[in-house]
Amino acid sequence: MALDRSFVGRTYSTTTPYEVGREKIREFAEAVGDANPAYADPEAARALGHPDVIAPPTFVFAITFRATDEVVEDPELALDYSRVMHGNQKFGYTRPVRAGDRLTVTSTIEGIKSLAGKEILDIRGEVHDESGEHVVTAWMKIVVRAAEAREA
Repeated sequence: MALDRSFVGRTYSTTTPYEVGREKIREFAEAVGDANPAYADPEAARALGHPDVIAPPTFVFAITFRATDEVVEDPELALDYSRVMHGNQKFGYTRPVRAGDRLTVTSTIEGIKSLAGKEILDIRGEVHDESGEHVVTAWMKIVVRAAEAREA
């Protein structure tokens, strides 16, 4: 069943603040194999002009992906999560994510289209710190596989 195109433009509420910790940043950097000292050493980060350690660019995915739960679990949208695949991700930064940031995300459905029997859902997540400053915009593409013919 096709997703309802009237959901394009729908915005979902701001998430509870996520507090970015030094240890989470360090663990993430290790997990992705990025040894940049600005991700683990406050002095190295300060030498680059940052007030504390900064996060690798893809760190914010964990926060924005969690925020999409409100979208994909919206009963009115009727998205079958068992058919969901992550299609694409990109980020537009105003500034790096830093240890000590308290970040919130507001998600908006930017587009819904059908392509080759699949539904494509484009979601934009606007990430702000607790002062309201924009930090990053994350765009996520979710692909919803079609039901198998025997299931239809």
